[in-house]
Amino acid sequence: MLNTLPSLLVLLLLFKTTASSDDNESFIFNGFRGANMSLNGLAEITSNGLLRLTNTTQQQQGHAFHPTPLHFNKSFSFSTTFVFAIVSEYPKVSGHGIAFVLSPNTDLPGSLPGQYLGLFNQSNNGNSSNHIFAVELDTLLTPEFGDIDDNHVGIDVNGLRSVEAHTAGYFSDGSNRGFRNLSLKSGQPMQVWVDYDGPNMELNVTLSPIRVSKPVVPLMSITINLSESTLDSVYPGFSSSTGSFLTSHYILGWSFIVNGRVQDLDLSKLPSLPRIGHKEKPKVLTVGLPVILSVVALMEALIIGLTLWRRRKFAEVMEDWELEYGPHWFSYKELYMATRGFGEQELLGAGGFGRVYKGVLPKNKCKVAIKRVSHESRQGMREFVAEIISIGRLRHRNIVKLLGYCRRKGELLLVYDYMSNGSLDKLLFGGMKNDTLGWSQRFHIVRGVASGLLYLHEGWEQLVVHRDVKSSNVLLDGEMNGRLGDFGLARLYDHGTDPQTTHVVGTLGYLAPELSKTGKGTTATDVFSFGVFLLEVACGQRPIDLRTEEPMNLVDWVLDHWRRGTMMETVDERLGNKYKVEEVDLVLKVGLLCTHIIPQARPSMKQVMQFLDRDVELPNISPDYMNVGVPQMEMYEGFDDFFMSYVTSSEQALLYSSTAEESLLSDGQLIR
Repeated sequence: MLNTLPSLLVLLLLFKTTASSDDNESFIFNGFRGANMSLNGLAEITSNGLLRLTNTTQQQQGHAFHPTPLHFNKSFSFSTTFVFAIVSEYPKVSGHGIAFVLSPNTDLPGSLPGQYLGLFNQSNNGNSSNHIFAVELDTLLTPEFGDIDDNHVGIDVNGLRSVEAHTAGYFSDGSNRGFRNLSLKSGQPMQVWVDYDGPNMELNVTLSPIRVSKPVVPLMSITINLSESTLDSVYPGFSSSTGSFLTSHYILGWSFIVNGRVQDLDLSKLPSLPRIGHKEKPKVLTVGLPVILSVVALMEALIIGLTLWRRRKFAEVMEDWELEYGPHWFSYKELYMATRGFGEQELLGAGGFGRVYKGVLPKNKCKVAIKRVSHESRQGMREFVAEIISIGRLRHRNIVKLLGYCRRKGELLLVYDYMSNGSLDKLLFGGMKNDTLGWSQRFHIVRGVASGLLYLHEGWEQLVVHRDVKSSNVLLDGEMNGRLGDFGLARLYDHGTDPQTTHVVGTLGYLAPELSKTGKGTTATDVFSFGVFLLEVACGQRPIDLRTEEPMNLVDWVLDHWRRGTMMETVDERLGNKYKVEEVDLVLKVGLLCTHIIPQARPSMKQVMQFLDRDVELPNISPDYMNVGVPQMEMYEGFDDFFMSYVTSSEQALLYSSTAEESLLSDGQLIR
């Protein structure tokens, strides 16, 4: 009996050690009060036990991870469930969402806020060396990552281009037919289950409202081998980020287990979310009102109520278009402090539309550019509305992002991302040799602007005609990326509709010739302006040179040199011989092609991008082609089909079709 006692003690000790190890591989938080979590960025645990990943600070991120890593073998499985809520200050917009993460570290070095969800940055997004798995709850549409909509759940491996995505919702009837949509940004708590079966390499993601039991049919079910993308030791946790909209991201409870069935959360123990909005005012006129009040007292109360109602009614309020489209609203005091009282030392530039100031927002120390619309502006509110509606919703790396606005006593202010290198025209025409842009920089800038203009014409939900493409409206960020800005003259149209006749607007030298007759700003007129811009960048010359006795037109000057076989003499002399002849030749010819007198002979921005990227060879044209009318274009074999319906053969030759629709000019008006 004595001999067996030590053996029993050894077995008990081994059992205790194994149980302790298993405990380390699972945990549950019914609220996070007193929880040991690894937090960074904006992440914090509130006094009532909410894990708040972000608050209403703009362009920031928050991370929350389990403090000790979990250890996976090659055929590991895991199961987790958590309750989250996304609470936005505005009912229709928020930013940017929450991601459940398995990461090799807790600090996610180099990660960016905004569309990167605090997980990656522009250089490492999609790299296999990240070893990061995530399930994203995304509330903004980001075209560059291939998002399906602005309310979806995605499965991400090492990058934000999801391997699988589905509109947020759940299947309520036990089959894949009874789908019900859920709004991730509704402010209501919802529950997510993520279950991974390692041996079968099956991943299921399920979503439902908090009071609905786990649906039988998952939202997404895919076959994936996570052992190839994750390391043996990972930290589970959450990441979130904000953009331009005031949004708080919360986790209410979390349960996790490796190689087992996850323990259910006790929903009754989860902390409450902060109250959204204001408490309803007590009905003072019907509750507790003494019966003995006199008619005079009632009349006095009625008069006071009417006075307060009138004050609220006639106070400055947001317009309907602001509620639907408006990005973040800034207070005038905040912008006044950011620009040191709009002092002259902060002035970046001035024009017909107003003055632009450099500012530093007092809350987050973010550098911004603030456009203050002058009272003398002839278009005023109309331009302001156009810019708010268009650029306020555009998202592209070559479009200047509008962060917000302020409207105070008729004064209009727009807040943009600060572009540290200013506008392109100041570097082109600044006159300082040390500031001369090299050719590789110029070519990179024009390709970026072309990409941004293609997005406006074809890549967004509506067609955007910019109507003022020029070098002074191209701004350069810290990495010398060209971004198209100033949408004060922009117009939105549904794809496939005909732009309406308007007053001729734009800048002298960039205006397409047909505008003087039709007054219609179209994609073709934008292409014309872009063509002038290409010549401007390559030649270092303004569209119209007023320094000579007879003003010189840049397009005619380059075309004349082309006819004489001396087109390379038009290249900016400040470049010396430090440029690629084939690239300069391409830019000059594409620029001239974009400025063809006939709109139908101009390429689309998609075709321009194909030329600049060398995906398609530029057609073999002569200088004489630039002055021919549409009836004479038939002598240029291949051009009818090229510009009417872009097709290429296996040799990328342009095919000619005698049945192409013919365009005519009659009385100066373009007719078809």
